[in-house]
Amino acid sequence: MNINFEYHGVKASNRLEIMAAQRLEKLLDKYDFIVRADVFFKTENTSSPDTGMICNIRLSSPGPRLFAEGSHGSFEQSIAEATDDLKRQLEKRKAKMKTR
Repeated sequence: MNINFEYHGVKASNRLEIMAAQRLEKLLDKYDFIVRADVFFKTENTSSPDTGMICNIRLSSPGPRLFAEGSHGSFEQSIAEATDDLKRQLEKRKAKMKTR
């Protein structure tokens, strides 16, 4: 699986890339039909300190692309939220693939 990282208004970070790659590798181990992942990190000015650091993840697999977004006070929490959301979406996709 190819993993592409993009940063918008954020300095590139090896630590964030490693953390995101580890979480995505766990998904790939369980769902081998994933072809590619695009991970986007960006910041947003918000009135709440609990949001604003955003991680968007887009997965390419058979069928429509899957997309998830996490917005928290840290990128680590945002990565966790986005990958958890993708896991739920992948479970649904796999169930649909089995019924066909």
